[in-house]
Amino acid sequence: MQRLSCSSLAALVLGCALAPQAHAQFGTEAAKLSLIKLQDGLYVIHNDAVPGNTTALVTSEGVILVDDKFEIDHDNIVAMLKTVTTQPVKYVINTHHHADHSGGNAKLQATGTLAVASAQARARMIEGKQSGLPDITVQPRGSLYLGGKTVEIYWLGRSHTDGDVVVLFPQYRVLAAGDMYTHGEGLPELIDYAGGGSAKEWPATVDKVLKLDFDTVVPGHGDVSNKADLAKYRDTAKRLWDLATQMSKAGKSKVDFEKAMRMEFGWQDFHVMMSLDGLMKEAH
Repeated sequence: MQRLSCSSLAALVLGCALAPQAHAQFGTEAAKLSLIKLQDGLYVIHNDAVPGNTTALVTSEGVILVDDKFEIDHDNIVAMLKTVTTQPVKYVINTHHHADHSGGNAKLQATGTLAVASAQARARMIEGKQSGLPDITVQPRGSLYLGGKTVEIYWLGRSHTDGDVVVLFPQYRVLAAGDMYTHGEGLPELIDYAGGGSAKEWPATVDKVLKLDFDTVVPGHGDVSNKADLAKYRDTAKRLWDLATQMSKAGKSKVDFEKAMRMEFGWQDFHVMMSLDGLMKEAH
């Protein structure tokens, strides 16, 4: 298993906390995957909780992936793709640096795939001594063209980390949001302060995303949803930040902060460990 920096530890903590079986997945056991067809040529390779969702665009000239889970999941991802195409993976876009979204890079690159990410995500991967460094960085926007299809990549600001990108499939009106957006029970926003995340900037970043033209949203973790759900998530992120600043002005203690985050926003132990000190400092 690759070495994890503090900034990429969020993925490890996320998995251990969200699902009893997830601990075994970190370098020793592959996740159980399912293939969800969104539209002709566009799929989600989904699993419970951790690792993150993979989105696959299949074209006549190759495949573009968004995120590639852990290294241990590589073979199963490739096998699942072979059920719908004989084309190779030409590009993999990492929505951010965490290993449950970028861990398969090196194995894909060994077969000729080019990895794409934000400049910040690549820097975080270097910092964490991760394998499979991106070959291409985009800032603040980039596009890929393959087999008559277009994929647009946007870095719009800090949220989960400082390197999050969202990926738009304009011909399908589908957005892959990475961990800027998680959807489902037990999946509140996780602010990775060690990785440059920001509760303050998160709502404004999502506001920019909502200006893009899409209907369907693939979250970083959880079930496929829609633009209205993302707008609700933005509202919750804003409420979290507003409450944090109000509590800071009122001089509330760390115990008070933790209680409020758990009760109001469903924070779990790993959220507290990863985010509470950083949130209090940012809100001060």
